Amino acid sequence: MRTVAVVGASLAGLSAVRALRKQGYGGRLVVVGDEPHRPYDRPPLSKEFLAGTLPEADLALETDDESLGAEWLLGARATGLDPAARELSLADGRRLHADGFVIATGAAARTLPGAEGLAGVHTLRTLDDARALKAELADGGRLVVIGGGFIGAEVASTAQSLGLETTVIEAAPTPLAGPLGAEMGTVVSGLHTDHGVRLLCGVGVKGLGGERRVDAVLLEGGRSIPADIVVVGVGARPCVEWLAGSGVPLDNGVKCGADGRTGVPGVVAVGDCANWYDPRAGGHRRVEHWTGALERPAAAVAALLAGDSATEGVPRPPYFWSDQYGVRIQFAGHAAGADSVTVEAGAAGDRDVLAVYRRGETPVAVLGMNQPRLFTRWRKQLAAA
Repeated sequence: MRTVAVVGASLAGLSAVRALRKQGYGGRLVVVGDEPHRPYDRPPLSKEFLAGTLPEADLALETDDESLGAEWLLGARATGLDPAARELSLADGRRLHADGFVIATGAAARTLPGAEGLAGVHTLRTLDDARALKAELADGGRLVVIGGGFIGAEVASTAQSLGLETTVIEAAPTPLAGPLGAEMGTVVSGLHTDHGVRLLCGVGVKGLGGERRVDAVLLEGGRSIPADIVVVGVGARPCVEWLAGSGVPLDNGVKCGADGRTGVPGVVAVGDCANWYDPRAGGHRRVEHWTGALERPAAAVAALLAGDSATEGVPRPPYFWSDQYGVRIQFAGHAAGADSVTVEAGAAGDRDVLAVYRRGETPVAVLGMNQPRLFTRWRKQLAAA
């Protein structure tokens, strides 16, 4: 390959660039990113950066002495891909020819219908999102977070530490039941009430009140919650619409194998937009985890460079962490595959717990709350199993 184009300039794209160079690729390397920023770290956006304890300069993912020999096309949005012609189309009319493509366009925050143009309503996905929300939180007031997932919970935790009156609204009966299961989802989401954050579960949002600026969240059933600031944390959608008609298989993202191969020669997918096959789960999964964006591009790049001679390996169980109200939450594996959960150490009521999920006698997932040492040991066992 003489030219490889990496479409996406966040962690997964940068990891792919590093892997290409590490694996000996010496050709032309072009990175296309729709944001104007060099690669930056997203997890602190909802925590330290939002709280003002981490300066923006410390978000940079590249080191000062790093020289990858790549061309960076930032503020350039991809609009189409023609794999047969080996051509990538950009919104500004430019066309980029390459022999191989790494799709790393990530995901975008889902929005709330009817919230367009209403001041005080935020999503949190990008650095610009975090800048805008940080400025508003500095003025204080009443914050309502719509969605009790990890991003919403981290924003609520940060806002509570800044002294804002905070409410979290979750449509499901139990927050985090999807990734953690109902039992441990209840334990983790209990952190909100432990710290004086109002948690409303099993209630839907009908809309937002206010003319030019939001002043309330309207709930199904006629209730309303006063709000000066609203953060919508209702998940993310993969940024793959630009690939329509390209022949690249799309199904909740780019459908690909365990090593990122899409079935289209010369095209692999990584990061939050990749719906990859997980042999441990026995199906395809789109996982939006920092660790996956860091580690998995190496396998995809190896497959891209090797072509048909590549062999698929078994990836490590997915892993993520979250910091909420001073508690480090760590999780690895697949909770959906478990038929039992047992507490191995600590106490759930103290939010200091190590829980193991099993299918029969086989561990399939592990959750730790302020149990880093035990969690690391169990995570290794999980990978070995």
